[in-house]
Amino acid sequence: MSVKIYVPCDAAALSVGADQVAAAIAAQAAKRGEAVEIIRNGSRGMLWLEPLVEVATQQGRMAYGSVQASDVAGLFEAGFIAAGAQGAAAHPLALGLTEKIPYFARQQRLTFARCGITDPYSIEDYVAHGGFVGLEKALAMQPAAVVEEVTASGLRGRGGAAFPTGIKWRTALAASADQKYIVCNADEGDSGTFADRMIMEGDPFVLIEGMIIAGLAVEATKGFIYIRSEYPHAYRAMNKAIEIAQAAGYLGPSVKGSGRAFRLETRLGAGAYICGEETSLLDSLEGKRGQVRAKPPLPAIVGLFGKPTVINNVISLASVPYVLAHGAKAYADFGMGRSRGTLPVQLAGNIRHGGLFETAFGISLRSLIEDIGGGTQTGKPLRAVQIGGPLGAYLPNQDLDVLLDYEALAAAKGMVGHGGIVVFDTSVDMAKQARFAMEFCVKESCGKCTPCRIGSQRGVETIDRIIAGVERAKNLEVLEDLCTVMTDGSLCAMGGLTPLPVMSALNNFPEDFNKSAPKLAAE
Repeated sequence: MSVKIYVPCDAAALSVGADQVAAAIAAQAAKRGEAVEIIRNGSRGMLWLEPLVEVATQQGRMAYGSVQASDVAGLFEAGFIAAGAQGAAAHPLALGLTEKIPYFARQQRLTFARCGITDPYSIEDYVAHGGFVGLEKALAMQPAAVVEEVTASGLRGRGGAAFPTGIKWRTALAASADQKYIVCNADEGDSGTFADRMIMEGDPFVLIEGMIIAGLAVEATKGFIYIRSEYPHAYRAMNKAIEIAQAAGYLGPSVKGSGRAFRLETRLGAGAYICGEETSLLDSLEGKRGQVRAKPPLPAIVGLFGKPTVINNVISLASVPYVLAHGAKAYADFGMGRSRGTLPVQLAGNIRHGGLFETAFGISLRSLIEDIGGGTQTGKPLRAVQIGGPLGAYLPNQDLDVLLDYEALAAAKGMVGHGGIVVFDTSVDMAKQARFAMEFCVKESCGKCTPCRIGSQRGVETIDRIIAGVERAKNLEVLEDLCTVMTDGSLCAMGGLTPLPVMSALNNFPEDFNKSAPKLAAE
């Protein structure tokens, strides 16, 4: 009987040699006459341990990481595939049972329950681990009942805006039209974010299931997944998974013989950050240049090709199968206040244990960064954290006891966004970070509205003068006034939120904007 060995096919693992490790394992097994089955799974999210290789035993999966191709022969010598949980327990790369690793064991995995466990392209594996249970329940319900279940769960948009998912669906269901659409926004462009990519590469069927349920709920028969161009592995993974789902009868003119149709296609973006904004994304899907549309009308009423359209983020849609399978209350029991369920937090930047950590809302940022993430990679004191992508606020070290909660972070003048947390130590220059925010807006603005298009360019110039010490007081006043105009006058969040990182850097780290201020002591 062959031993199952799991080697991730996730892009993060591939970037550090996972393909070479898989090939080396196959070669060593053949050389030694060992019967092995190599399964390319998704990532468990502990990115500092990639490639994370797991060996199936009767006690569970034994983990080894990070494994390089040159380590494989030594692993076999140490009893890598020996029966039982001991295996190569004495090997320096041995980590014990995967689910006992503290970083993993502390998580509350709902959306990512299968990621890293199943074969991403096996419908049988997906079903064996609870897949399509939510869809089966949705097929037995009326559309309005499905919408109310999602509404009662408290699920909010995980892409950044945090709009209640059920309310958006209710609006689309109430709209009358001969055609409705479900659009998945997989244009994951925020700094320090990779949850969408991990789902698409590691558990694509959960996204497909979520989109089918959304279609049933609002009576939409066609769906599109808009994937950022920088995600070639995710794009290929979703196309392959869609083909498999179609062949198995989950997609097509009659979903599992129900008589209710739902078809699904992918579309590849063109590298524009602004296409992560839902209306700009719709323009791009229609073959136009991605530009922001004025609202109203809302896309749920007049969306893709002028038809009612539900636009949700990958994680929002991938969370829906759990809600339907286990019930709204089971999902809402996680979290706090108006922030229900779990959030896949992505720890990035200058952090020792970077990766994905799914947890219920209510944990503090400090605990996530210091207890879970292990503090800074350099060992220098933590100075600033940006949460919410390139348009998110910079929070100083003393403010990190704030809880992971939409309202709590808003009160602290921050935002949850897509759940990306980027960590900086004391070597960071916050004036340069503020300049980067404005420059990012210059490059990524769709150009439709003046406050964003022109304001960001003037912002870069003004910050340059401040850093250079040119009429600092006057230019600080100009920068503040400029940020107010951008916030109040921009058509979308691109220009409207760019002032958030700028002003948070200025208010929390004013010394970095004063050339004459004493420099921080070297750590």
